[in-house]
Amino acid sequence: MNKPLVAIVDDDPTVLASLVELLESAEFRTRSFHSGDALLAYGLEGVEVLISDIGMPGADGFELRDLVRQADPQLPVFLITGRHEIADQDRARGIDGFLRKPFDGHALVAAVRKALSDRES
Repeated sequence: MNKPLVAIVDDDPTVLASLVELLESAEFRTRSFHSGDALLAYGLEGVEVLISDIGMPGADGFELRDLVRQADPQLPVFLITGRHEIADQDRARGIDGFLRKPFDGHALVAAVRKALSDRES
């Protein structure tokens, strides 16, 4: 069975590295990007889940969500933040999950697995 591919976008290299390690230890393949623009330049082919920081230079997590949903409306999107952007409920529509840093890695892995299972149903 092919391991699902999770794209991770965060401008903090420490967070990016820890997310890659967490998800790969949970049997996912990962591609990491330091910005939404880098992800968009790479493309979404094969990406089955997107995890993105909200507060980044250039396209923020909400804008990135909007752009990827144009290409794949069913793509599960999770946003992570160390700030309070999740209070904006209008912008929060269409997100599969929010995680506030620091977050529980097991909860993230479980949420990603559930989103993939729901997508297959």
